[in-house]
Amino acid sequence: MDSTALALIELGAVFFVLGVLGRLAGRVGMSPVPLYLIGGLCFGAGGFVSLGDISGFGHVASEIGVVLLLLLLGLEYSASELMTGLRKSWMAGVLDLVLNAAPGMAVALLLGWGPVGALVMAGVTYISSSGIVAKVLGDLGRLGNRETPVVLSILVFEDLTMAVYLPILTAILAGVGLVGGVKALVVALVMLALVLTVALRYGHLVSAIVDAKDREVFLLKLLGAALLVAGFASSLQVSAAVGAFLLGIAISGATARNAAQVLEPLRDLFAAMFFVVFGLNTDPATVPPVLGWAVALAVVTTVTKVGTGVWAARRQGVARMGQARAGAALVARGEFSIVIAGLAVSAGAVDGEIAALATAYVLLMAILGPVAARIVEPVARFVVPQLRLRPSAQEPTAGRDELGEI
Repeated sequence: MDSTALALIELGAVFFVLGVLGRLAGRVGMSPVPLYLIGGLCFGAGGFVSLGDISGFGHVASEIGVVLLLLLLGLEYSASELMTGLRKSWMAGVLDLVLNAAPGMAVALLLGWGPVGALVMAGVTYISSSGIVAKVLGDLGRLGNRETPVVLSILVFEDLTMAVYLPILTAILAGVGLVGGVKALVVALVMLALVLTVALRYGHLVSAIVDAKDREVFLLKLLGAALLVAGFASSLQVSAAVGAFLLGIAISGATARNAAQVLEPLRDLFAAMFFVVFGLNTDPATVPPVLGWAVALAVVTTVTKVGTGVWAARRQGVARMGQARAGAALVARGEFSIVIAGLAVSAGAVDGEIAALATAYVLLMAILGPVAARIVEPVARFVVPQLRLRPSAQEPTAGRDELGEI
């Protein structure tokens, strides 16, 4: 069998299996990310079957997947929403950063991975999965809850932190040293300020440039603009993912809503390939030695995320049950944590065990996050019997009674 036919068969099998895994995840009410990672582990280095003929396509597809993930995330926010969220949530955001980056950094140093490994693991344990959080809130009908704006504000702060963190990480992984790291930080801050300024004042012009009535033309212009911006950002030692995120922020109004609808199927396809490729590049034999550390990190960072959400919601006057829901909603880690680990592994500047630890950690947290969000109400009601169902004027929601405190 020639290589082209074999590659088509392998690629078709991968896509079909991903579809089956996605359907299974939907049936049990969980994110498909852990199943995609497990699929990659099974068919990668050290797995049951080695897929060698699609490695070139897989690498490019995974890069496009990262770009689309961050582009769609940027489309969720307008520049004004980002600034408002930042003003409201900066204290909670700083607390979130300190509490959740520290455990990953500490474990990396204990394992002897050095300052670079510590910086990588700090990002892996810090950032919540916006995609999983948004899906869980929608599935549970909590988008109108009083605590939801608090959760979204913290996610906005995390995204802005990533816009600064990723360029610095990219520069350090490239071995450019302190001066290069400072340069990357300056470039990232200038780009962020420039994009926010353009989005606030001239967002309608950016939207007009990429907009089109014809769906096919619209898709081509959007995807072309995203890849161009990502490529130029990467050439400036700024993460391609950050470039795509900033482009998403600059697109606003009806154009942003239409863009999200057009790009979502592509994002799902290429993002799934990204998670699979990350799993393909991780040897399953390296996971058991770090599984204990992954469990320890999962326990500690679950507590710190819940604590962050509770504290932030309390500052906004949310009742106790809403505080518990806010904390549980932030637990999940997913796409961003794998993006960070993937950057480190592809650069070859860190210990290969980081990929194994990040994979095991994300598998645990992507499952634990949705579960925590679903069970938080009955658990909180059992732990604190004073909490009971009653209509609450303090926490109005879309047509449902709130769990308040007596």
